[in-house]
Amino acid sequence: MENETLKIMKALSDKTRLNIVEFLLDGEKCVCEIFPHIKRTQSTTSIQLGKLEKSGILKSRRNGKKIFYSINDLRVCNIFKELGNGDGREINKCCCLSECK
Repeated sequence: MENETLKIMKALSDKTRLNIVEFLLDGEKCVCEIFPHIKRTQSTTSIQLGKLEKSGILKSRRNGKKIFYSINDLRVCNIFKELGNGDGREINKCCCLSECK
């Protein structure tokens, strides 16, 4: 369990990955929606999404040519719920808020 927690914390320590996860708190999004929001190139965004998926934080699904990402680990929702978002505001809406403990 400690290794899993460490993996999550390391993945969220990068500002770009943190912004991606924060954006996905509203629910599933396509890469084409994510990269303009975080103001990074599509290739940079895809690399960071891959790291988040490898760490178990996100999951993906393909629909035709589009790949959609969503939060896979409820502990991540709980972290944001406790800490708030990047500018300190409390999280009132979360894709898994009803499932968060």
